Amino acid sequence: MVQLPGIQINMPDPVQLSKTVVGIAEKSQRLVGDFLQRQSADGTLDWESSTRIGNAFLQMTQNMVVNPGKLVEAQMALWQGHLSLWQQSTAAFFGQQVEPVAVPEHGDKRFQHADWQDHYLFDFIKQSYLLTTRWMQRVVSDIEGLEESARKKLEFYTRQFADALAPTNFPITNPEVLRATIESGGLNLLKGLDNLLSDLERGKGKLNIRTTDLEAFAPGLNVASTPGKVVYQNELMQLIQYNPSTEATYQKPLLIVPPWINKFYIMDLRPKNSLLKWCVDQGFTVFIISWVNPDERLAHKNFEDYLLQGPLAALNAIEQATGERQVNGAGYCLGGTLLSCTTAYLAAQGDDRISTCTFLTTLLDFAHPGELEIFIDEEQLTALEKGMARRGYLDGSEMAATFSMLRANDLIWSFFINNYLLGREPFPFDLLYWNSDSTRMPATMHSFYLRNFYQKNRLKQPGGITLADQPIELARVQVPAYFLAAIEDHIAPWKSIYEGSRLLSGPVRFALAGSGHIAGVINPPASNKYCYWINTNTPEAPERWFGGAERHEGSWWMDWLHWVEPYAGDQVPARVPGAGNLAVIEDAPGAYVKVRIGK
Repeated sequence: MVQLPGIQINMPDPVQLSKTVVGIAEKSQRLVGDFLQRQSADGTLDWESSTRIGNAFLQMTQNMVVNPGKLVEAQMALWQGHLSLWQQSTAAFFGQQVEPVAVPEHGDKRFQHADWQDHYLFDFIKQSYLLTTRWMQRVVSDIEGLEESARKKLEFYTRQFADALAPTNFPITNPEVLRATIESGGLNLLKGLDNLLSDLERGKGKLNIRTTDLEAFAPGLNVASTPGKVVYQNELMQLIQYNPSTEATYQKPLLIVPPWINKFYIMDLRPKNSLLKWCVDQGFTVFIISWVNPDERLAHKNFEDYLLQGPLAALNAIEQATGERQVNGAGYCLGGTLLSCTTAYLAAQGDDRISTCTFLTTLLDFAHPGELEIFIDEEQLTALEKGMARRGYLDGSEMAATFSMLRANDLIWSFFINNYLLGREPFPFDLLYWNSDSTRMPATMHSFYLRNFYQKNRLKQPGGITLADQPIELARVQVPAYFLAAIEDHIAPWKSIYEGSRLLSGPVRFALAGSGHIAGVINPPASNKYCYWINTNTPEAPERWFGGAERHEGSWWMDWLHWVEPYAGDQVPARVPGAGNLAVIEDAPGAYVKVRIGK
């Protein structure tokens, strides 16, 4: 063992080192063989994606040539910034107290290690990176004459490039990694390589970064554990009825429609933050749809199949189970979009079985869907459809990778550093386990959804889409509706949700939660976190709505409860799953949610 000031160097155990190296060699050999076999079976690599990005950057270069003065001006600003940084760093080297030239943005967790502030060299590296990458992003945003779609691509991929170049991502410029390398005698990098190869092997040649311990959780054991029974199923979904926890319940059951992009148990991670358990404890008879994790056998399933075999089938089953014809409906994200279609479909036929709708981070107007828009142009949809046609479905890992890119520093690079540079195992975290528990999507359904909703925004057009021979008109929805958006949502921007809320004809209560797409929704009152805004008026512009909104501390859950109670009906004796005309099939959470891919 060698001692250095403040650092202890531990030489690796030779036996452990030998075993690790042998394991790495075996994994490498398997990966190379698998890669070559896939190339011979599938053909060449797909270069379409890189070509699309390259075309956008070519357009940027052409526009920069037209106005070189702006580029010179930006270059001078960058030079002056670095000159100031050199002067500041020199003064810091000689022990003077100086103000930084560039500081990380609020919430940037990459530079939290003390050496980034306390050591003049790493402080210089950090500030130089911030100056340069902000210059890059400013140059892109200031270019005139770009098509809007090209501008959005450029800004997005420039940010991806800047994030990838962060000094935290390289062993020689990350002080925490340097310390770990010295202290372990380099064993951290060797263990990191082993982790890298394991992730490549698990992803069948594609890097599938583990963000949590995949063996630490299991639906029905320590996630998705609220007691209940599966009382109905078809080829697309299982319907779960939860056991009551109160002697009496509201007359009208609560039907929750989750998205099929992810599994339903984001609303049932742990008892203390389970929205499902909380609703049961408030006296609701709660039903939730658990979607199937489809494979090629369901490639033909369309969006209308999800309507017919999802919410509509659930309504029929709930009436058999409870004797109640009417329900209060709630939908999360894409599940809310389907709920809106279901309610409009029923309204066109004079069917009032859904008496209220709750939409959680749900888009109905897709005119401004946020950064996801850059993935929905014709070229990318065509390429996506080719891949889905070969398999019969969209692989869940592809969708997960897209969402991870929207928050690359949190969902990609932080784990790159932890797993591969520091050689650590990811920490067990139920939310990240759920996030990694991805689902496939049938090719026909997903193509219809992306083209008609995201690309062409037909849902907002009266009769723009037809499902089961019924033109869908959102203006037919006259039932009371509660909309929840999240102010930091990068998947369903709150202003777009607000625009969609105005497409319905009934009374609307719009609430805006703090935080993002998940934390803004899954925020139990007991946690006393974040806040929410309410404005009972609904002016045309979302900015005017926010200007007149009142801020409330804590969770929106109680506000929703007070809103829905008048529509929930009288108190009736609690309903036990299986006591009605539907027999119990199996215990919750059921078999469908346990089908895991890519493990």
